Amino acid sequence: MKKILFACCFIFALTALRAQEMASLFTAMPDQYIPQLENAWRKDLVDLYNSGKEAKLKNTMEGYSTLKKLTTDYLLLQVTDNSTMEIKRLPLVNNTYIICVVNTVFGPAADSRVAFFTTDWKSLDATDLYTPATTDWFFREDADRKSDEFLFAASWLDIQLIQYSLSEDNFTMKATFTTPQYLGKEEREKVAPFLKTEPRMYTWEKSHFN
Repeated sequence: MKKILFACCFIFALTALRAQEMASLFTAMPDQYIPQLENAWRKDLVDLYNSGKEAKLKNTMEGYSTLKKLTTDYLLLQVTDNSTMEIKRLPLVNNTYIICVVNTVFGPAADSRVAFFTTDWKSLDATDLYTPATTDWFFREDADRKSDEFLFAASWLDIQLIQYSLSEDNFTMKATFTTPQYLGKEEREKVAPFLKTEPRMYTWEKSHFN
């Protein structure tokens, strides 16, 4: 009897763990977070992807959505022609997880929104889980911020556009300053000397991105 009880408990725990895997999380996502694809269509995308076929379906925006990558803890979805969604399952303790979702819109320059959820899609306060990058971080430390040249260049960067991207292979997130891509060629050349060339990197550490 004890062996049977243990086996039942093990199966239940394994089932619960698998239920948190990315495919299940994606199909269980409330429609409000992805109005372009209702639940049944998301299931079809997963089935197409797992069968090795092109995972592409028409969406409610009269365009197409394509599931480009799906692993146990990562998903990349081309939602529309000019927007993507990345989802990453982040580990906490005792085989528990939270979910990070990055939605990116590609206009003249890419811009992202980062959100966090429990595995049953209850929204979490993002400020507890990461510190958003700001324009100031992307200025070079050795830039003379009182010079006329710097002040003039900085005046072109009054719109803050930042693209976030999650790693498929590890628990990192990258923030790239994309405001310069919004500028004309002449303006980009003026601001370039004052900006770092590398993105800001975040690493997930137990319960937050550092």
